[in-house]
Amino acid sequence: MKLYLTTNNRASAVELSNIPIVDYTELYRDLSERMSDTRYHVAHYFATEIESGLRFYLILLDDETSEVLITSFIPDYYAEGLASLTSIHPQFHPFEREMHELYGIPFDSHPWLKPLRFSHDRRDKSSTMDSYPFYSIEGKELHEVNVGPIHAGIIEPGAFRFICDGEQVLHLEIALGYQHRGVEGEMVKSANRLRQTLIAESIAGDTAVGHATAYCELIEKFANFEAHKSLRLERMIAIELERIAMHLADTGALATDIGFQLYQVACEALRTVTINTTQAWCGNRFGKSLIRPMGSNHPLTKAKIELICKNIADVRRRYNEIREDIFEAHTLLARFEQCGLVPKGEMERIGGVGQAARASGVKRDIRLTHPSGYYTELEHHPILKSDGDVMSRLATRLDEVIQSADYIERLLANYTPSQDITPPDYNAPLKANSLSFSLVEGWRGEICHVALTDENGAIVKYKIKDPSLHNWLGLAIAVRSEGISDFPINNKSFNLSYCGHDL
Repeated sequence: MKLYLTTNNRASAVELSNIPIVDYTELYRDLSERMSDTRYHVAHYFATEIESGLRFYLILLDDETSEVLITSFIPDYYAEGLASLTSIHPQFHPFEREMHELYGIPFDSHPWLKPLRFSHDRRDKSSTMDSYPFYSIEGKELHEVNVGPIHAGIIEPGAFRFICDGEQVLHLEIALGYQHRGVEGEMVKSANRLRQTLIAESIAGDTAVGHATAYCELIEKFANFEAHKSLRLERMIAIELERIAMHLADTGALATDIGFQLYQVACEALRTVTINTTQAWCGNRFGKSLIRPMGSNHPLTKAKIELICKNIADVRRRYNEIREDIFEAHTLLARFEQCGLVPKGEMERIGGVGQAARASGVKRDIRLTHPSGYYTELEHHPILKSDGDVMSRLATRLDEVIQSADYIERLLANYTPSQDITPPDYNAPLKANSLSFSLVEGWRGEICHVALTDENGAIVKYKIKDPSLHNWLGLAIAVRSEGISDFPINNKSFNLSYCGHDL
């Protein structure tokens, strides 16, 4: 099969004319064999309207060679149905479901062809949340438990329907899309790049730095702009600060769910130190305004470097004490170990990413396999666990906090503030008739942004993949055969994003 080969670190976008157009039968045959090798996984798969119908784009990642494989197809028979890739490789399921929802494409033999997001521009307007076809099982001993879509506080809405035999969960179906915001459409509504950057920061509020970095790297490829080494390093520091802050929050949240208030309070205090450090850097605790295309409004100064190093060293020391205590807390271990198992093979089948995948032994980390920015100069070794349970997902976080703190301290120890970081550029011309993509390892996992430009260099298509898109199915797998009372700790051990899904 014809493929366009590139890497995540390449500085320029790909001309659409250079992306092969293959026959779908050929693509299906190739992927049937290729995707059985776990070195490959799908980064994005989507369709866009063209004059003659639809053009489908597929972006695959080779985790061994760091190559990014791009191809496309333009079938003239898609209205009659396409053979479903999901039926042979489950990780394609959300992409095919979305295309079915948007364009009415029937994917033959798809095992779960249900609405993904309830987009406002979906093909079938009669398909609503009220008519969502939840899976059901008949049996006198069985009962259903509904959670949501209304959640307490500020949590985004989502519906969880459990089918239980007594206390044991037989099946969980997760239905999202209650707060579809039309983010991808907003990204092409205006050519104002400052507005686009602000939208990118809001894709998932807890991943402002990760998504903003993905947007900026995508735009810089369109503009054939190579960021200065100092800018690349400072972006990496920001991403690792965000990783530390969110892993601290999740550690505390898991402790709360089993009544370990001391750990929760300690972690919240350390998270506050971390996000206040980010605020001292850029004026916002979540890193908004910090990442901008082709430059920065907040380059590091000597005083800010000293503050970051001081605070992170303190967080690292204090968190390491909590980490050691957790591994000795027998009541905590009794709740978390062997709870919510997702075997390695299952995580690979569903295309799982991020720390949740690494907790199941899947060596999937963009910082290693498809690095960009300063990560190309960093010798990164992903934290891997093998049990795939709640404890492994927590332990991955525990170790990644220390690892990220080590990176920050080491890289800033001899870093001199640079005069080469220029202010952002929101007006650089973009390469016409091209495709640009970016891959960033956010704290949840693999973020992928893809965009297409027209003959004038205007962005006409923008696709976003938050890591939660892959991992929601992992949560559904994790709770099978568990007591329903253990759902909260399983849910927290993944901590997936509703808004990152409901684009």
